[in-house]
Amino acid sequence: MSRLLLFAMCLFCLSACSKSMKVPPKAHPDTANWQPLFAEDLSNTEFPEGIWTMTDGILTASEDQNIWTKKDYDNFILDLEFKTEDGTNSGVIVYCSDPGNWIPNSVEIQIADDYAEKWAKSPKTWQCGAIFGHLPASKQVVKKAGEWNRYTITCQDNMIYVILNGEAITTLDMKLWTSAKTNPDGSEIPSWLSKPLAELPTMGRIGFQGKHAGAPIYFRNIRIKELK
Repeated sequence: MSRLLLFAMCLFCLSACSKSMKVPPKAHPDTANWQPLFAEDLSNTEFPEGIWTMTDGILTASEDQNIWTKKDYDNFILDLEFKTEDGTNSGVIVYCSDPGNWIPNSVEIQIADDYAEKWAKSPKTWQCGAIFGHLPASKQVVKKAGEWNRYTITCQDNMIYVILNGEAITTLDMKLWTSAKTNPDGSEIPSWLSKPLAELPTMGRIGFQGKHAGAPIYFRNIRIKELK
């Protein structure tokens, strides 16, 4: 093989790799070669015994208790599917530095059955696709209860990007949230979110909220790609 041909092949490979590694992704990525976030037997997780189960690849909880990775994650893309039931309220939690007191010490990407009256009438920052309490999604694209939805969540330092069902709906720069009382747009932050996002570490556990608000949540195909 000539040096010129070899050089051309190397450039092609580099170009292909560059395209496949574009961050943040603009659409749901091909996750076929990504690592599962949780082991099938949940041996790499932490949660109260008996609460979370994985059956035929579907993860769910019987109570309002979170499941956590044992590992801390820095920069990553998390891809998953979730399904709500009538009235579901749950969330994907990232950058958690204290699972025992997770609410003020993490960032929650909200999951909710926005078709249920309770959540339809709630603040937009409590609805599906929002960064809970801080930033609403740009549009409502969650499917009705009983249908599977897909999330792609990119966490890169202080930036968080959310794609839901093929739509890029949320982009948050944690550095802009310097207050624990009001969001940059002047809206009020719930009092239990007592630390400014700008002060939170951008590394920590990943978790899922359990059977919150009395309605179950289901997850499947949970895969992660760590970024350099």
